[in-house]
Amino acid sequence: MQLIQQNPDIHAYLASDEAIDHWHPLVQETADALWSATGDAYSYAKTAFEFVRDTIPHSADSGDMRVSWQASDVIATRNGICYAKSHALVALLRAQGIPAGLCYQRLADDDGSNPAIHGLVALRLPGGESWARVDPRGNMPGVDAQFSLEAEQLAFPVRPELGEIDYPELYAAPHPAALKALQSSADRPELWRNLPTAL
Repeated sequence: MQLIQQNPDIHAYLASDEAIDHWHPLVQETADALWSATGDAYSYAKTAFEFVRDTIPHSADSGDMRVSWQASDVIATRNGICYAKSHALVALLRAQGIPAGLCYQRLADDDGSNPAIHGLVALRLPGGESWARVDPRGNMPGVDAQFSLEAEQLAFPVRPELGEIDYPELYAAPHPAALKALQSSADRPELWRNLPTAL
């Protein structure tokens, strides 16, 4: 899939903000620990992806009622939905100088009902010419997302016949609709009611 940069300045995809707070000591410590176990950008990116995918459960899978949205809080609480986990992965990648951004899909139930926006990540390794999408949502039966720069292996292949959409835009900061849903929800049931259905 060809991604369209919302901001053509690559430095925007290395910046920090309120949600992607890669300046936070916990994010820095985590990034440094993961880097020391790898030593090169590709290995680090894969390890950071697997760290977020595998050690931070998606709150729908774990049953956690808390709503986290800042990358540092996601790492501290080991909790978050797809948007929050994507914030954590983007922060870890940017902490080691790897440009990363946020992407979104519109997904639905198997009968096309209950559409909702799903968040994932795109990264560009130093020297690379293209962006690669990865999905740190977390695997479960029927979901097998993997780190690949060549052939995407995302959590959810889009089914256009059900009205699902792969949005091509690459965002340097969280989409306002996704961020508003996270910030305005006191718990996960409220978050489910607040999830955007389209961008």
